[in-house]
Amino acid sequence: MKVGLLQFFSWTGRVPVSTVYDRAMDRVAMMEDSEFDCIWLAEHHFTTYSVCPSVTLMGTHIAARTKRLRIGTAVTLNAYYHPLRLAEELSMLDVFSNGRLNWGSGRGFDPTEYKLFNITQDDAYDRFRETADIVQKAWQNERFSHHGKYYDYDDVLVLPRPFQDPHPPVYLAASSPDSIRKAGAEGYTIMLDPHSTNGEIQFKRQLYQQVMEANGHEVGDRNLPIVRYVALADTTEEAREIARHSSQWTVGAYINPNKSGGRPREEIPGHERDHSVDPVERYVDEIAVVGTAAEVVDKFKQLESEIPMNYLMLAPMSQDTFVRFTKEVLPRIV
Repeated sequence: MKVGLLQFFSWTGRVPVSTVYDRAMDRVAMMEDSEFDCIWLAEHHFTTYSVCPSVTLMGTHIAARTKRLRIGTAVTLNAYYHPLRLAEELSMLDVFSNGRLNWGSGRGFDPTEYKLFNITQDDAYDRFRETADIVQKAWQNERFSHHGKYYDYDDVLVLPRPFQDPHPPVYLAASSPDSIRKAGAEGYTIMLDPHSTNGEIQFKRQLYQQVMEANGHEVGDRNLPIVRYVALADTTEEAREIARHSSQWTVGAYINPNKSGGRPREEIPGHERDHSVDPVERYVDEIAVVGTAAEVVDKFKQLESEIPMNYLMLAPMSQDTFVRFTKEVLPRIV
């Protein structure tokens, strides 16, 4: 199993934002000297949940501090970008890092972001996918033309070219069964979200396999990043308290009804949610991987087989969890 880290830049206001960035760079230094494959940078706007509005700028900062660690975007929120500019900036990051970029892109779902970037829920998906197509055309062709719903170009030259040949690995974030069907039908590699239970993730992984094969594509040995929250401590109960505290922040800051914009969630057969369950406890009991180092190792070995999971994108629920995972868990699962 490969392991990457999903890096949030959560800011509570108790310290300067620069301190949040400095602490993240401390993690980067530890990751560079460990078995981590990649640091994946989470883009968010207008929220304290993660103060990282530019993953290309942050990625360039990390590229200058590292030589081995890959740098991933998880994700660029494509609908908010001009696609040609996005292609240029990603290519520059790939050049600056000597070919260490993984490009993950997604639609986003925050109504505040939609409103302030003048995007609607109805057109966000189409903008996301058209932008993804344009970036890949720019990378795959010396010059290209595009005539789409939102953008129209003729004979465009985008420079610089990516360092990687033919271009960086491309991932699409896919959370709902519908988005998985669309991505799989076109043969895209997907990444799966942090807010689903392990059972829901298993269903989505199987659905992706079925759709890929039905459309003549092979999953093969491609990396399929799956985000899992993790809480580690000396005892299970201490780990549960870490998970509970972190989940309260997640639910309060970002995963709450105010962020849904009224869009109904597509239920997964066999995994219909009981809305009477406290959302914080749902994260602790059904989503996060919680326990001692030995318990967490056993759980990931189980998920590796059952889902199956070949790429863990770790979302540590505390700094101590990150340190423990790096020292006590990572060497035993990679």
